[in-house]
Amino acid sequence: MIALGLEGSANKLGVGVILHPPKGSPAQILANVRHTFVSPPGEGFLPKDTAKHHRTWVVSLVRQALTEAGMTLDDVDCLCYTKGPGMGAPLQSVAVAARMLSLLWNKELVGVNHCVGHIEMGREITGAQNPVVLYVSGGNTQVIAYASQRYRIFGEALDIAVGNCLDRFARTLNISNDPAPGYNIEQLAKRGKHLLDLPYTVKGMDCSFSGILASIDVLASRLQQGQTRWKDEVTGELMTREDLCFSLQETVFAMLVEITERAMAHVGSNQVLIVGGVGCNERLQEMMGMMANGRGGSVYATDERFCIDNGIMIAHAGLLAYRTGLTTPLEYSTCTQRFRTDEVVVKWRA
Repeated sequence: MIALGLEGSANKLGVGVILHPPKGSPAQILANVRHTFVSPPGEGFLPKDTAKHHRTWVVSLVRQALTEAGMTLDDVDCLCYTKGPGMGAPLQSVAVAARMLSLLWNKELVGVNHCVGHIEMGREITGAQNPVVLYVSGGNTQVIAYASQRYRIFGEALDIAVGNCLDRFARTLNISNDPAPGYNIEQLAKRGKHLLDLPYTVKGMDCSFSGILASIDVLASRLQQGQTRWKDEVTGELMTREDLCFSLQETVFAMLVEITERAMAHVGSNQVLIVGGVGCNERLQEMMGMMANGRGGSVYATDERFCIDNGIMIAHAGLLAYRTGLTTPLEYSTCTQRFRTDEVVVKWRA
């Protein structure tokens, strides 16, 4: 079976084509194309501008994906699209495009939970069997484990997501959004040397990132106002914005490692799967690996082709559901900004 997937819950518009061979063979990625709406430095991406970007690019990306896959319309069994969660206007643009293609091509629709798409793509690419999942992105921060045909949320962000925290601090520093603000924060953090004392807020299995963001914004303002004599109390060296990025990363990632380890102990798992855009961060993978190795476990992660929002993950998760008989009738092919991971019945897993 072959599915075409459309993803556009935030500023990435992705189209993917995937093949599920018979007899349980590994999925084959036939095409995975993407185009990103990049806002100016110091600014976020507004829903209306992002939606306009998606409407402008969706037709050409679908054509490109089919061409790269070497497929025709007749080869596609179903069309999968992101039902939610995400930003309202971009989600609506993609849902309208999916409905249009469904009517034009006479193909059935499958609405997909964005978070489940990340998880299933991560499992397929890495081969992780039954891991604790750390899902970290611009809009979501969740620690998840599978049980009884649901992806159960063990812990999550109480306010803003970790990716949103990093992105907003990039705006504070007026860092470029190309290719992504979080990526540019990571590169600056690699040159940081001094660890600042920042709020560390873990409440049981949950995290809070708004306080640490407010705190480091104050420190960034202090640095940007020309207080060049701000020195590290231990070394006497001048503080830099690289030190701020380093301190922010180290603190928020330590929080994520703590709640992930607690989930591993609770469910008795020795595997961690990191998914979502922030999962590309090499320092997060390194810190998680240190924790997992100490427990005799292992960490699974993917590169930017699959960590960052993409159409292939929607095609894959949608096709898994389609093979169980699940489809989305046209009159119910809506989208929603609020669609929790644990709302989905995962019929394709035992």
